[in-house]
Amino acid sequence: MKTNQLFLLTGLAAVALPACVQKDKKEVPEKPMNILYIMCDDHSYQTISAYDHRFIETPNIDRIANEGVRFTNSFVANSLSGPSRACLLTGKHSHKNGFTDNTKRFDGSQQTFPKLLQQAGYQTAIVGKWHLTSDPTGFDYWNILTGQGDYYNPYFIDNGEKKQIEGYATNITTDLALDWLDTKRDKDKPFCLLLHHKAPHRTWMPDTCDLDLYDDIVYPIPETFYDKYEGRIAASEQEMNIIKDMDLVYDLKMADKENEIHTTTGLEANGRALYNRMTPAQKAAWDKHYDPIIKKFKEQKLTGKALAEWKYQQYMHDYLRVIHSVDRNVGRVLDYMEKNGLLENTIIVYTSDQGFYMGEHGWFDKRFMYEESFRTPMLVRFPGGVKGDIPEMVQNIDHAATFLQLAGAPVPEDIQGDSYLPLLKGEKPKDWRTSLYYHYYEYPAEHAVKRHYGVRTDRYKLMHFYNDIDVWELYDLQNDPQEMHNIYNEPGNESLIDSLKTELHKLQKQYDDPIESELANAKK
Repeated sequence: MKTNQLFLLTGLAAVALPACVQKDKKEVPEKPMNILYIMCDDHSYQTISAYDHRFIETPNIDRIANEGVRFTNSFVANSLSGPSRACLLTGKHSHKNGFTDNTKRFDGSQQTFPKLLQQAGYQTAIVGKWHLTSDPTGFDYWNILTGQGDYYNPYFIDNGEKKQIEGYATNITTDLALDWLDTKRDKDKPFCLLLHHKAPHRTWMPDTCDLDLYDDIVYPIPETFYDKYEGRIAASEQEMNIIKDMDLVYDLKMADKENEIHTTTGLEANGRALYNRMTPAQKAAWDKHYDPIIKKFKEQKLTGKALAEWKYQQYMHDYLRVIHSVDRNVGRVLDYMEKNGLLENTIIVYTSDQGFYMGEHGWFDKRFMYEESFRTPMLVRFPGGVKGDIPEMVQNIDHAATFLQLAGAPVPEDIQGDSYLPLLKGEKPKDWRTSLYYHYYEYPAEHAVKRHYGVRTDRYKLMHFYNDIDVWELYDLQNDPQEMHNIYNEPGNESLIDSLKTELHKLQKQYDDPIESELANAKK
């Protein structure tokens, strides 16, 4: 569904610049709505208590849902950090914005929604993780982490000037965002602030004040942890398995001072380097927590299943400690917004650049079109809007159209996403999408996830793995929500496959993805 109409919301805060209200018999222009977009890197929906209570409570993030809406079918177009961010900025699929994988450089000269918001009178800013290689454009203020960024004492690039800041990245990113809101922005203009945290990206390094959190908790092993990947060739050939691919030193912090723990992944030196960039005080807190764990680990000499499940527990504890810090800092931002009277004139979106595996199928990381990676959390607080769950399927290409419509700005025809503003108003558009398109490109590369594209409806998912492989997979998400049984080659599914391929080709035509014709020509 595409719309360029400018909506005036009766009973809600104004969203179009020309809108006026009657006050003391005088016409006073209403303030256009501010936009606060909070995005974490690799935050799984399973680890937000608004979605799932098995692992952690996230009261501050949940507050956005409790005072707004929870999208229960939110997805990405390409489950990888850089491409996901390019989709957000442009409102277009990867093949259209040119940033198909992390080896690319984002073309900052192209149309983005921050540039269009600037034209509509907004002041724009981005703070935190950028990860698009080129410098940000379309922002009045930008202060971004270099590359992936570091958890401890990270380097930021402040509108072109590189500076190292002592402290913990999640706290620093929040500090910079609040400082911009408080002292640097023009308070006579509406704002759009993108607050992008590095956390909880690998290597899940907790803040020193959170190191001992959850020590007494044993997390349940996922049902699919020991998945054998029968009938799923691409899944069997990945390199993101906790058992065989998660590094003891780099990922799990076993950087012993005796240099007795060694790994075979090639990441051991990187793990020791992360420790060495800390200050003496940070190292002291770190050592107090990890030295006893390292000592016990060396004494136990774990192997096989015991080692696999120890790695899972260590991973989960660190990941969730990092989430706790994110939640605390989201609380800081919400408290600031409330104290300064901004909550009732600001849309707040909390999401992730993609989903993440918390041991499902034995994995960490993302990339696949399987649910845990494809699906993202998305919570929205929209003043005066509906509350509760929104079940319609949305995708990260939809944010651009939504923010532009919210600002009363035209939505260019070449933006491929749809505005979900009507959904926030409680409307049920008859022509809302009933299927989603996905395309992942980064192979060969880290984690060895094959290139693939596919279509997802409310019940079924069809995927095609290609390049050095030619394999189709089909899942009935109603009967097989964990996607363990590929039914593509089972008799009786021919009609279903034909209908899903028709839908797939329709989406490829709609989004102008030439992959099918390219593959056909390659076979000639």
